[in-house]
Amino acid sequence: MILLLQAIPTSPIELVTGSSMSTKVVLGILIALSLISWGIIIAKWFQFRRVTAVSRQFDRDFGRVRTMDEAAGLVRRTGGPHASLMDRALRFIEETKPALSGTSERSARLSASQVESLRLVLDAETTGERDRLSRSLPWLATIGSVSPLIGLLGTVLGVIQAFVGIATKGSGNLGAVAPGVAEALIATAAALTVAIPAVFGYNLFANRINKIEGQLESFGSELIALMVREERI
Repeated sequence: MILLLQAIPTSPIELVTGSSMSTKVVLGILIALSLISWGIIIAKWFQFRRVTAVSRQFDRDFGRVRTMDEAAGLVRRTGGPHASLMDRALRFIEETKPALSGTSERSARLSASQVESLRLVLDAETTGERDRLSRSLPWLATIGSVSPLIGLLGTVLGVIQAFVGIATKGSGNLGAVAPGVAEALIATAAALTVAIPAVFGYNLFANRINKIEGQLESFGSELIALMVREERI
């Protein structure tokens, strides 16, 4: 009886170290997924912190801009996603020959179809910025959805092995069943600790991306309005 009591695990660490090979493989996979998840979360946190700070500074300063030259100078100073849209808009204006002639080269203006093309170009640039910010986020969604299934697989395999051991030893009392079931549930607990931060991080970053995308779309509209006021288009 004394030897039997000493063999019973009394802590989660003992459950893990004394677990079966299948449970250890599942836990190893979950540890790897957890490291990947936290690596993405930390990297994205720093990235979005930097982008959010630049966007807030830009929003405060852009309200005082009155000309395209001032807007171009502001974007080059602040950088960030807004700079990409500004550079793309300026390249489009330089590369496009105005369809509506004027008294001078500066007074020549773009036609309605050319302005619509500019809008499409800015929308494409906004989508490109969104894709750049979204890089690696699908991994968080995948880890958040797959980890519980991997943990469930480890739990099912552990329970099966526990009942096979009970049948082999011919003992069905609580002391014989409990360690095997506890070992199986370790996989589920580990899977939840991996999935919860991954899902939380994915939802948080997806919300920030939607907000930044809305800001870029508004900036594109304000940029076109500024060009219209200066009679560039």
